[in-house]
Amino acid sequence: MRVTATIDPRQRRPNLSWLRWWLVAGGLALVALPVNAALSALQFGITPLVAVLTGIAQAAALPLILVRPREATVLQLLAVVVVAVTLPPDSVSTWPLTVPGLLTVIAHTGLVAARRGWGAAALTWCVISVLVPVVALVDPRGRSVGDGLLMEILYPALAALVVGVVMMVRRWREVRRELADARRDIEIEQNQRAVAEERTRIARELHDVVAHGMSVIHMQATSASYRIENLDPRAEAEFKRIATGAREAMREMRQLLSVLRAEGADAELSPVPGLGGLPDLVASAERAGLPIEVRHADAVRTAAVPERVALAAYRIIQESLSNVVRHAPGARTLIELDLEGSDLVLSVVNDAAPRPAEPMETSELTGHGLTGMRERVRQVGGTLETGARAGGGYRVAARLPIGAEQ
Repeated sequence: MRVTATIDPRQRRPNLSWLRWWLVAGGLALVALPVNAALSALQFGITPLVAVLTGIAQAAALPLILVRPREATVLQLLAVVVVAVTLPPDSVSTWPLTVPGLLTVIAHTGLVAARRGWGAAALTWCVISVLVPVVALVDPRGRSVGDGLLMEILYPALAALVVGVVMMVRRWREVRRELADARRDIEIEQNQRAVAEERTRIARELHDVVAHGMSVIHMQATSASYRIENLDPRAEAEFKRIATGAREAMREMRQLLSVLRAEGADAELSPVPGLGGLPDLVASAERAGLPIEVRHADAVRTAAVPERVALAAYRIIQESLSNVVRHAPGARTLIELDLEGSDLVLSVVNDAAPRPAEPMETSELTGHGLTGMRERVRQVGGTLETGARAGGGYRVAARLPIGAEQ
């Protein structure tokens, strides 16, 4: 089964805040239109045609704030001026605004504050607060500023209260969002610290245990020719190969330790092993007593295999050969590499062991090699099959995607 990356459903959830604002503004407009038009004509004596037009203008200005706040405010102000001019003299108690018109203008100011912030809300509040007495001052029907004193006081006071509440709610939501971001940053930092501590612990254990053991092996292999008298030339050559392998292992171990200890270190401290290093890997396993046959398709030699895929393939073959050396020493082994479509297909198959193996590890400490292979295959989006063969031996097969069709 091919493993693919999963995406947190919360990351795929669309942002529907714009829809919420349109519903709010549209709802206010649907309420304001009939109320303004009906009450302006029936209760305040405005000509029905003017009442309907100003009602439409005041209602339309509310959703228009979401896309054109300046034009929406101008439209609202024009409707206020028309209402003030057309209100008959006997409506002096609410002049120069009607009660539903006052509520609509307050809602307009609050919506500007909610969507555009403190600066736009303050400017809108100031303009309307100045406009109302100015309209009363230049009224063509001779009414005075004192006649509109009630509305000149009510709008600034109520609108300021609404703007204050809206800004408090906005700030409360911002604080909640900042607290959520801070908690998330703290969690990320704690996770990073835990990862760094774990990397340091692993590096320390590798240095104290594995590196020390490899150093002892290297020292013993290097000094064997001096400590053992009349050493057979073939045995001496074998000790030299062991020493060379130990030095190479220690070099790679030091590189790994430097990466683990430095969080920002570059993992590519040396050329990444790939399929080009397969002959040396096979030669090393053959020196350990494995008869190996490699079938390397020509298509693989000419294919552009991504570096991470080549590394995964190399490590899978390396671990498979190590398992054969440990569990089936001397078993005939076949390595096959081929291309199928856009996938690199490899298999490592060994026969039954010609002689019993002497385990180097206890059973409860083994099994990590297969887990590591599965992790490498998962990282490149491939598949892995492992299992014992019916006639004896073991088979490891991997299919690794390399991209476009070769």
